[in-house]
Amino acid sequence: MSGDEGLRVTVPAALQALQDHPNLNLHLVGDTGAINREIGDVASAVSSRLQLVEAGEAIPMDAKPADFLRSGDNSPMHVALDLLARGDVHGVVSAGNTTALMALSRRQVDMIHGISRPAFCSAMPTREGVSWMLDLGANVDCSADNLHEFALMGSALVTALTDDEQPRVALLSNGKEENKGNAAIKEAARRLASDSRINYLGYVEGDDLQRGLADVIVCDGLLGNVALKAAEGTATFTGDLIAESFSRHWWHRVLAALAAPQLKSLRESLDADRHGGAFLLGLQGVVVKSHGGSSSTSFTAALGQALRCVEHDMVPGMVRNLDIQ
Repeated sequence: MSGDEGLRVTVPAALQALQDHPNLNLHLVGDTGAINREIGDVASAVSSRLQLVEAGEAIPMDAKPADFLRSGDNSPMHVALDLLARGDVHGVVSAGNTTALMALSRRQVDMIHGISRPAFCSAMPTREGVSWMLDLGANVDCSADNLHEFALMGSALVTALTDDEQPRVALLSNGKEENKGNAAIKEAARRLASDSRINYLGYVEGDDLQRGLADVIVCDGLLGNVALKAAEGTATFTGDLIAESFSRHWWHRVLAALAAPQLKSLRESLDADRHGGAFLLGLQGVVVKSHGGSSSTSFTAALGQALRCVEHDMVPGMVRNLDIQ
């Protein structure tokens, strides 16, 4: 995000994250004059843990790769990723141009040895907790090699964050039978089944995503992004229907008041804003992509997610768990 709209989201989110996480230190990268005006006097309690870093104009959301790859290196995204590459910060959170974040991260931050492409990965709420799903849009066209790497990365991520040594891995396809899927998915299934590092279960379908059948769900970026947006849209639609049904008659409103705690819990579980952003896995550093239309709530969650990754030594843990020679 950029301009006043971005500041109205990121500054309150940053201040809230600093209050929520006493071990967190933040660098806000951008127009420091504008950031200071947005902060006002409310940051005094956390000022010792907040640093402003001057940068130029943000990369427009509609910028093409040729534009930002040839442009100067003074955009907030460039500057933030440089801080990460130099080791001045442990993680970067951005709600900016997704294509730019992926391309610049790959150019400015070293890749993990043995990984050819980064992938967006996010936690999808399920009945059993969460499933980690990748790729969610970084790579539209994927080979069996790419899908195999995603399975290794997702498995290593879960082990690093949860200490589960045998996370369950599945491939997203259009059916559970062995003959389903395109050529890349079929070949990836064969490779995952024969790789002793992966606890491969087989295929899952779209209606399995919230059932908690697997800890890691692997797919190409096109299928993953469509599945994620469809799940988020369904959650929003369901929440709206519930709210509408309880407002039609006075006795419905009485029932809603009686069921308020349960409805609040349901609303929070369906709220995509509370589940943070997507990791860009495969890099030698923590990079989290928050939604381009992020609210302060979702950006705060993304900051908390990045902090959790750093505190759990996610990247070093992934490097150990990947076991790539």
